[in-house]
Amino acid sequence: MPIISSTYKAPLFFKNGFVSTVYSGLVRRLSLEQQRERIILSDNDFIDLDWSYSTGKTNKVIVLLHGLEGNGQRPYMLGPAKLFNENGIDAVCVNFRGCSGEPNLKYRSYHSGATEDLVDIFNHLINVKQYSEIYVHGISLGANMILKYLGEKSDVPSQIKGVVAVSAPCDLNGSCKELHTIKNKLYHDNFKRYLVNRLKDKQIQHADRLSVAEINSIKTLIDFDNVYTSRAHGFKDAQDYYKQCSSLQFLPQISIPTLIINALNDSFLSPECYPIKEAKHNKNLFLEMPSYGGHVGFVKYNGYYYNETRALEFLIKDHSLGI
Repeated sequence: MPIISSTYKAPLFFKNGFVSTVYSGLVRRLSLEQQRERIILSDNDFIDLDWSYSTGKTNKVIVLLHGLEGNGQRPYMLGPAKLFNENGIDAVCVNFRGCSGEPNLKYRSYHSGATEDLVDIFNHLINVKQYSEIYVHGISLGANMILKYLGEKSDVPSQIKGVVAVSAPCDLNGSCKELHTIKNKLYHDNFKRYLVNRLKDKQIQHADRLSVAEINSIKTLIDFDNVYTSRAHGFKDAQDYYKQCSSLQFLPQISIPTLIINALNDSFLSPECYPIKEAKHNKNLFLEMPSYGGHVGFVKYNGYYYNETRALEFLIKDHSLGI
């Protein structure tokens, strides 16, 4: 599909990518009543789902997928959940393994390409919850995950009608390199601290799989992926993980309406994370590249962010997509 011209106009102060990213992650506040459901995965681990509902009965649900070290209560999850609830659609905020406030059971956890967990979630929504229309809004890591899922699966359930992927690191190696630059040191160090602290808890659970010395050797995010992510999830090393799980290679096979919204001033994304060629050659793939927005920082003053109202427009109101 042709590249979409964005209509997003950032408020003056939020044209700075750093400001919009930090404000959205640390300052924005939203409240939403949620109900938690725990589902058992195929390998007998668990994932917690946080539900919010529309006022009337509906057969439609939107699935919200968070980013690295996120959870179902982050404002970028609550915003679209609340908006879709107000428009007659139930919402489920997924907490990836170990992200709901309780350590998961297995040594493995979540990662950018863990699409096997999405299979279990979608099966639950279809077979147990009986939803006939499913939409997905993925953020950052969650965006890459759902894009990979759509392109690698030849049997995507017909109930999945459309997807919006926001701030999607389509090339994990490129995005990782960007996170290791000086301009992103604050973000890099924050992510590393959270990940290492979580890994310390996991080491206590699984002392036979991971040593304290190995944890102490982690100085960068690449180190983390070499020491833990790759080994725990069946990859040779960090580079093998990035190569196998980058969604970029799967975009040509996407067969349902999918919108990627990646801001041009997103400091987390490398040039390879803007899949212009892939969008131009796939009628189901739409790419929107606003000039501003940082990383998940598409601020608007009306309460909802641009990516949230844009998702509602694309998934529900734009009947030209055949949804």
